[in-house]
Amino acid sequence: MIGWLQGRVVHATPEGVVIVDVQGVGYEVHVASSSRYLDGEAVELFVHTSVRADAIVLFGFASANDRQFFELLLNTPGVGPSTALAALRTMGAEELAHVITSGDAKKVATIPGIGPKTASRIILELKDKVLPFVGTPPQQEERPVSHSSTIEEALKSLGYSVQEIREGLAGASLPEDEGEALRQALQLVRRS
Repeated sequence: MIGWLQGRVVHATPEGVVIVDVQGVGYEVHVASSSRYLDGEAVELFVHTSVRADAIVLFGFASANDRQFFELLLNTPGVGPSTALAALRTMGAEELAHVITSGDAKKVATIPGIGPKTASRIILELKDKVLPFVGTPPQQEERPVSHSSTIEEALKSLGYSVQEIREGLAGASLPEDEGEALRQALQLVRRS
């Protein structure tokens, strides 16, 4: 099983696939946000290897914590790798853990591929298991910049998760001009 890759991004697709060159071998890895990766950029991914009868599929994550959350989602009946990855694309591990512990089935059902029944099952199965992933409640977290909501919404529309945005902008001081602030924020988030 492949559990970790380190190499250079050869190509990133809008569909959430990056090809990583590891010493001359190109690995196709499905990620939560391919827009986070730039061609030629050095990358380190924690990998979940899915072996099916017709394919071996790699799912990559920026942290071991995200991979662990993905694998936790896979243990829920009715949730496969594509749905689990869509969940992390939509919310990120920490935000999804908050939603699950609060029992908000409607919000879980907004994830592509998850209906009301599966949302309820995810909450029932994982409510006690996601506690290690819950940090500070979102409403109590510090905002990294003065006009963070505008910047966060713009970055979300580009495919970044809330967790990626907050980690990338932690402690950042961005200019007042929103265009320049967004440009700098995008550079910071891509580097994190």
